[in-house]
Amino acid sequence: MNEIHHILLGSALLLLMSCNGGQKNQLVGAETVSENTAASLKTEQTIAINTNPSNTDQMETAKEMGAKVKLSTEMGDMIVLLYDETPQHRDNFLKLVDEKYYDETLFHRVIAGFMVQGGDPDSKTAAPGAALGMGGPGYTIPAEFNTALYHKKGALAAARQGDQVNPEKRSSGSQFYISQGQKTDSTMLMQLERQKKFANPSFSYNAEQKKVYAETGGTPHLDGDYTVFGEVIEGLDVLDKIAAVQTDPRSRPLKDIKMTLTRIN
Repeated sequence: MNEIHHILLGSALLLLMSCNGGQKNQLVGAETVSENTAASLKTEQTIAINTNPSNTDQMETAKEMGAKVKLSTEMGDMIVLLYDETPQHRDNFLKLVDEKYYDETLFHRVIAGFMVQGGDPDSKTAAPGAALGMGGPGYTIPAEFNTALYHKKGALAAARQGDQVNPEKRSSGSQFYISQGQKTDSTMLMQLERQKKFANPSFSYNAEQKKVYAETGGTPHLDGDYTVFGEVIEGLDVLDKIAAVQTDPRSRPLKDIKMTLTRIN
């Protein structure tokens, strides 16, 4: 199984599709990014969801105090803040960083205007052009959904297996992606919001989130289906550079992009 369900980027609305699709504009790897959001209705009761958005001042304080990781590539560095609101994902990510688990792994799936994905340990020794996205540490992490943490540009989120084999939407133990996405106007966001209410009737976007999606962009069609556990606070230009590289038909970069992750506080 790929770890980020394949996703088709629609022209009017970004809609989710199953991992059986073969289009270029899809998301990813052994733990993939999503299927039809409405299909998750039956699993809602099994997933830990916090529907109370965090106070803006608290979020700003978290940016000063929270754990941070430097993700280094030959194209530049990104500084990632890990959210305290998702402690299991935060602690697991830091554990792997401290163990040097990610060092020399690749961004193995890159889709411009969507996301960049990495964290597959098999990518360390993969031959050029080899299919990737199946590797991991042998465990998964319970979903930690929080409506205050969303897929704005630069959001760090966990890949996962599809709903058919993973109805609780548990996250990959290591594979992650960083959203690049596109700007989403209020009309499109309202349509997505109505769709997502089928799975979670209390789901809604607040004024700040609508503003960010309209002005900065992101991948809002993934909200509520994949755990967001951090964000890029420095180096969004590096994200754009990585997203712009040439890729093969599997969306693997033609030239390997290796990473090194280091805890910086």
